[in-house]
Amino acid sequence: MSSDQITLTLPRERPFFAVAHLVLGGLAVRLDLGYEQLEDLQGALTLLLTRQVDSQDLTLVVRVADHELEATVGPLDAATELELQREAGPDLDLRRVLDTVVDSVEVTKRDGKPWVTLHKSIEGSGVAT
Repeated sequence: MSSDQITLTLPRERPFFAVAHLVLGGLAVRLDLGYEQLEDLQGALTLLLTRQVDSQDLTLVVRVADHELEATVGPLDAATELELQREAGPDLDLRRVLDTVVDSVEVTKRDGKPWVTLHKSIEGSGVAT
């Protein structure tokens, strides 16, 4: 099993979020992902990056292994954790949007704060892992 990982720590200021998108876009090119897959991932990432906790830096960890891209973002706020623990309902909330654009969403705790991991299959995208 081959695995690649990129870790990026950013100030929690909106202008720096473009760096995360640039890294994800570069990885998408390397993996030969389609535009739709990249758009789904960047949309999901934007939703998570805009969740405010405090002035603490944000960390994005992107892993590629076994035809799956895994993106972990954190730390996030408690409201994000609560919203993601609920089942998707009829409202267009964070849970429903993420369930639509990624294969699965996982919430874990690190140092008492929530981190969110997105899983997206990249099967058939020319990935050579």
